[in-house]
Amino acid sequence: MYEGPVQDLIDELGRLPGIGPKSAQRIAFHLLAAEPADVTRLQEVLQKVKEGVVFCEVCGNVSEETTCRICRDTRRDTTLVCVVEEPKDVLAVERTREFKGRYHVLGGALDPLSGVGPDQLRVRELLARIGQDEITEVIIATDPNTEGEATATYLVRMLRDFPGLTVTRLASGLPMGGDLEFADELTLGRALSGRRAM
Repeated sequence: MYEGPVQDLIDELGRLPGIGPKSAQRIAFHLLAAEPADVTRLQEVLQKVKEGVVFCEVCGNVSEETTCRICRDTRRDTTLVCVVEEPKDVLAVERTREFKGRYHVLGGALDPLSGVGPDQLRVRELLARIGQDEITEVIIATDPNTEGEATATYLVRMLRDFPGLTVTRLASGLPMGGDLEFADELTLGRALSGRRAM
């Protein structure tokens, strides 16, 4: 263990997702060796993100304004909503250039073992949106893992009573246990265009 601020920095970096103890140590020593101007720039960017980025009040995506650019885009199909777990999944679907509708970001997936139930997700907002807007199809694009499948099943049960609403799920082709963020554009595009009714 290192002493004082160095160990504190390593500990804090290690709390980030995907950063293990060795990576945290490597990043910490990189920052220690970096020019002060580089560290200041990183600090300013982190501060800007915390102060300037909000979640879109319509879909829950990250945005600099109260409504994200996708929800503001009048060329998007307002009758079609793709439900994803996280903002990073919006980017994954957008990279395919197959989807022309709007999104709804849940903010995670059902995970009872971690204490994440429907009340911790933006399910209520989705139901309200469908009740108010002219949405005719909801594409459930949760990750193909246990939590994503449980979330999809729950959403199908919640959405099946809306009259005239078609609920679809991404077609197979995505590996089970995978993450939309890491799917290549071609595979995700095919899964989107070949979606199946639930």
